[in-house]
Formats: sequence, structure tokens, C-alpha cells
Amino acid sequence: MKTRVEISGIDTSRLPTLTHEEAMDLLKRAQSGDKAAHEKFVTANLRLVLSIVQRFYGRRQSADDIFQVGCVGLIKAMNNFNTEYNLRFSTYAVPMIIGEIRRFLRDSSALRVSRSIRDTAYKALQVRHDLETTSDREATHEEIAACMELPVSAVTYALDAISDPVSLYDPVYHDGDETVMVMDQIADDKYDSERWIKNVAISDAMSKLSERERQILTLRFYEGKTQMEVSGEIGISQAQVSRLEKSAIKELGRLIS
Repeated sequence: MKTRVEISGIDTSRLPTLTHEEAMDLLKRAQSGDKAAHEKFVTANLRLVLSIVQRFYGRRQSADDIFQVGCVGLIKAMNNFNTEYNLRFSTYAVPMIIGEIRRFLRDSSALRVSRSIRDTAYKALQVRHDLETTSDREATHEEIAACMELPVSAVTYALDAISDPVSLYDPVYHDGDETVMVMDQIADDKYDSERWIKNVAISDAMSKLSERERQILTLRFYEGKTQMEVSGEIGISQAQVSRLEKSAIKELGRLIS
């Protein structure tokens, strides 16, 4: 039984399926100007577009909008596909449909990238596609840059600039009630959880010291002042500052441990 999915007013369970031979025959006729063959071929491949659109669910844009942009990519692939190659149409069409959708998402992003950088990035994507089609492996930035006669840094910067922003709250795994978000898989060397816990413990212990002890420790270790400077600021001798400081540190250690 086919699963019924309706998008942009199209019931995908009713879409026709074609054999490879039927698809190639329709495509040749469509490229020769047969409008009926063109429409039938596009309709038969809408399920392919839907399978790709599902990868982009959850974005700001509606699924219908993304589906329609995917159809544009399908038609571009259809117009440019060379039927003389011993290649399945879907193998050629999928990256073109994905590229069209990604371009739409990037152009409608709230993050604005200059036109020249976008142009460089789109050319780099086309070069990467061509390289990967002929070599059957992932192209490196160095290879792309060499083909474009640009510095590697320029290609890398352009591709990074049009990358889709990711929210820290985007889910990367979901199993029943358990959801793991991006932020759960990011390490922070500066503000790691252990240091955060220690800071909370210190803040709590500091609140239990006397006002003068808190003042001395704040001036000494948060503002970086010398004992002499602290002495002058709070109006007691340096020896008293030293004694109170040692006493406060010892008490902090007791409270934290």
C-alpha cells in the first residue's frame, strides 16, 4: 500500500511510477519539445522531490515552498540531463534538487552575505558537483580552488558564508521522550560544566563570609589589586589585609569541600 502524503495540493500516493526505460523515453521526448511528455515526466518524479524535501522539514520556510523550489531543481535537472550517459536520472537530479533548495534557504536567510561572495560560493558548488560527478568522490577545497583559479581561503570563506546557521536548540537525536540537542554535544573549554559548578560553589561560600572578607577577596582576586592597594581602599593595615585574606581563603576551602 502506498503512503498518502499531500503537499502543495498533490496527493503523492497517486503519482505514477516509471521504469528506467520508460523514464528515458519520456525524457528524450520532453527535451525535444513534447509538452505532454514533459508534464508526465515531472509528475512521475515528484515523489523524488518529496523524499528530498523531508530532509529540510523544521526550517522557517513552509514545506510547500521548499517543495516548489525542489520542483524547480527537478526541471533544471531534466533540461540538462544527458540521456546518452548510462546514468540513472535520480543520481543526477538529487544533488541539483538539493542545491536548489539550499540556495533558496540561504537567499532567504536573515544573515546577509554580499552578492560577490554568494556568486563565488555558487560557482564553487557547481565546480564541486562537476568534480564529484567525474571522480565519484568528495572534492576538496584545494581542488575546487585550483579549478576556479582562486586562493583556497577565498573558496573556504565563501562556502562557510552561505552555510545554514544552526540553532543550539536544534534536535540531533530523538527517541521517545529523550531529545539530544546540538548544545548537548558541544564542549566549552572556557565554561565547562565542572568549572561552572565550582563557580556556583564559590559564590555560595562567599555569601557566607563576613562583608569585609568578601570585600577583600573581591578586590584581590576579581579586580586584581595588591594587598597594599586593598589596605588603602578599605582603611586597614596591609598586615590586617593579609591576615583576613588567609582566614577567608581557609574558610572558603572548608565551605566548598
